[in-house]
Amino acid sequence: MNCRLATRSDAEAIAAIYRPYVEETAITFEETPPDADEIAARITDTVETYPWFVAERKGAVVGYAYAGKLRKRAAYRWVVELSVYVDRERRGEGIGSALYDALLATLERQGFRSAYGVVTLPNPGSVAFHEAWGFEQAALLPEAGYKLGEWHDVAWYERGLGDGRPDDPAEPTPFSACRDAPWLDDVLTAAAKGE
Repeated sequence: MNCRLATRSDAEAIAAIYRPYVEETAITFEETPPDADEIAARITDTVETYPWFVAERKGAVVGYAYAGKLRKRAAYRWVVELSVYVDRERRGEGIGSALYDALLATLERQGFRSAYGVVTLPNPGSVAFHEAWGFEQAALLPEAGYKLGEWHDVAWYERGLGDGRPDDPAEPTPFSACRDAPWLDDVLTAAAKGE
């Protein structure tokens, strides 16, 4: 497996991975699958500030993960929301774990202080995945979304990053300033190897 930075040229493969989650599940509350152009725009909009990674096997994109803004207000700038999706036929192969490993290590280096995963319930696999990564349930929103003919609870899982909450935190480093950092190659290589 290879983990690397996502580019606009990955948009078609990412859209294909995401489409069945949108059409067939409540894992995401998005109701219309975005096309490759929309995914390319999302990548461009994200990677200035936050990382977006893909995992490849034999040259094919088999999963992706990215971080994004949790809320619009400036005081939230030290926390992020995470997303990870793996080709449904490749789940259980360690792809999601490799992507989360790279994502969390990068976010720590950038200076973010918390990461949130949002899980539509019931989803025991995603709950177990987040708990294995040290996330703890921080909130439960009962019947917060309606999709596929039923109401769904949403749980927010939180994991601290870095060394707690300093009284005067430095601004997070934009991802654009990290793209060429030598440590990023090390993070991606270690994640792909499961180290």
